[in-house]
Amino acid sequence: MYTGAGKQPYRLSKDQHMSQQQGSTASVSVIGLGPMGQSMVRAFLKAGTEVTVWNRSTAKVDAMVELGAKRADTVAEALDANEVIVVSLTHYDAMYDVLGQATDHLAGKVIANLSSDSPEKARAGGAWVRSHGAEFVSGGFMSAGDNIEHPASYVFYSGPREVFDAHAELLRPLSPQEYLGTDDGLAQVFYQALLITFHPWILSYHQALAVVERSGHDIDQFLPYAIRSAGAYPFFMEEYAKEAKAGGWGDRAALKMMDAGAQHIIDASEEVGVDATLSHTSQSLWRKAIAASEASGSPVSMFQLMRGDQD
Repeated sequence: MYTGAGKQPYRLSKDQHMSQQQGSTASVSVIGLGPMGQSMVRAFLKAGTEVTVWNRSTAKVDAMVELGAKRADTVAEALDANEVIVVSLTHYDAMYDVLGQATDHLAGKVIANLSSDSPEKARAGGAWVRSHGAEFVSGGFMSAGDNIEHPASYVFYSGPREVFDAHAELLRPLSPQEYLGTDDGLAQVFYQALLITFHPWILSYHQALAVVERSGHDIDQFLPYAIRSAGAYPFFMEEYAKEAKAGGWGDRAALKMMDAGAQHIIDASEEVGVDATLSHTSQSLWRKAIAASEASGSPVSMFQLMRGDQD
């Protein structure tokens, strides 16, 4: 799933140009060895890239060293080992905790932070990194769990285009690249927007499976119909996106139908003892849109409601 970004001419940085002239292997440091960090190390090693690793837990470092990575005993050593440092931590506050141990080693480095956080925290993180003399790009992994080799996996990147272009080839083993723009927070805007849809989907799918199972029926029999139903999602995505650009889809009769439908889902769930918290929340939003529509005298779309256009 490449954009044109992956096809742009690759420009070597000065250090990389010297490295190629000397016949050296591409190299990178990875800070943070959670499931995603470990997957990244494996991908780099598989591509023949030398990897230096650091993590608070030495056991995870040991596991990566056994695969061929180099050990950094301190954050400073990890920074000194390479020009490009990939950060994979729980959030941006952890970046400050970790890189803050060695800020005098940041000058001249390139920090590619692929941790998840809010767009504003990514922007603040980029400013902090640059204040210490380093370059910065933000990233967000869209992957099937920590399986970054899955065909559907890719990485959002944002930040200065020249920084991304200079190091895109080095980062390419991680997953197909989707460069979005110069705003440091943009990768997180798109990343979190997709997670907004993913989280309730996970919850609703488990609720659906629980209803089928608690009703005394076969989950395997239900599965192909769930997959078949999901085939219509792209149609709805395109339609609602088109409507959103025009102010959103809103019809009072349809909103009332959705309210009634939510009640049917709640009844079907609670009749067999399945938690319907998510469905109650959905119904409360449909009813909020109905109330806003009746108060304004004209339909209020769910898009307008989510935007905060209506109290």
